[in-house]
Amino acid sequence: MEPLASRIRPTTLDEFVGQSHLTGKGKPLRIAIEKKELFSFILWGPPGSGKTTLARIYANALHAEFHELSAVDAGKDDIKRVIPRRGTLALGKPVVLFVDEIHRFNKAQQDFLLPFVERGEITLIGATTENPSFEVIAPLLSRCRVFVMNEHTEKEMEKIIARTKLKIPKDARDWLVRMANGDARQAITTLETAHKLYGKITVETLKEAIQSKHLRYDKKGEEHYNTISAFIKSMRASQPDAALYYLARMVEAGEDPKFIARRMVIFASEDIGLAQPTALVVANAVFDAVAKIGYPEAAINLAHGVAYLAQCKKDRRAYDALRAAQADVAEFGNLPIPLKVRNPVTTLMKNLRYGEGYEKYDKESYLPEKLKKKKYLDGAK
Repeated sequence: MEPLASRIRPTTLDEFVGQSHLTGKGKPLRIAIEKKELFSFILWGPPGSGKTTLARIYANALHAEFHELSAVDAGKDDIKRVIPRRGTLALGKPVVLFVDEIHRFNKAQQDFLLPFVERGEITLIGATTENPSFEVIAPLLSRCRVFVMNEHTEKEMEKIIARTKLKIPKDARDWLVRMANGDARQAITTLETAHKLYGKITVETLKEAIQSKHLRYDKKGEEHYNTISAFIKSMRASQPDAALYYLARMVEAGEDPKFIARRMVIFASEDIGLAQPTALVVANAVFDAVAKIGYPEAAINLAHGVAYLAQCKKDRRAYDALRAAQADVAEFGNLPIPLKVRNPVTTLMKNLRYGEGYEKYDKESYLPEKLKKKKYLDGAK
């Protein structure tokens, strides 16, 4: 039987819940649908925020031939099968290709897709949970509008849950809304599982249902955050065995390797920092490697990087210094910059003594007057 989430999926904007900044009156996607405007775009937002649903609503409204691919397992041959035949183009029927998790397409796959989008042979709708600025090649990104989607609010989640028509006590509904964190798909799937397994929906049956294997590592769920937290803390504590174990759990759960590598790049500066500056070079190399290679071999690159970072000496002084400086910016705002370090680019500025007295290796603090005695880096620990 078709999953409940698919059976109750909205087919029009009037049925769609949430994303009013895109779908409300006078907003871009509603205008595009009402005016039948055809263009490629990318929907960037968290899981369960309605990306696939909006793509289908758009394609249906434009009476387009709709094709859906998942970048997780699709390749060039799958794209080729979508390219419209001449007869389809002659009839003027648009072809919309929806690529879920488009950030999983490597550069070669995106390059292959580009000319068909350029020539208008297909209209591309990409969906991603990752920042498209980092994950989509510039030529393809420049031909797409990017729409940012938000997590569903609790009120919106209640409306979505009500669409299931299932009998749900208030305490169970409230628990589910909190647990789902704005992910409509996870909420509906959990409800369906509880109903199928136990015949009734309570807080207890929902908790049991969410332990099912395919939900244990939902990318918005608690297990995801627990695992990445344990992974980072194991590297911070210089425990490579524990770090490699949590890496293995994420790899086996299908976590995006670029997500893991991105956290490693942050860790190299935040936790290792000045103790071993080359750690950032290694972490960046791991990120580049996994972006080019992908699973399953990318796991080897990740393991290499994790083993190295976990054994590095740690020094958080640069990170702590930044946070201390940010705290002063937040407290004092834009304090006047000393005249001697201002740039005298005009005659007026020179007359106002901009740059006067500046020396390359001056020992006097260049901090604003109120902060002259601050020692962010030396004082950080």
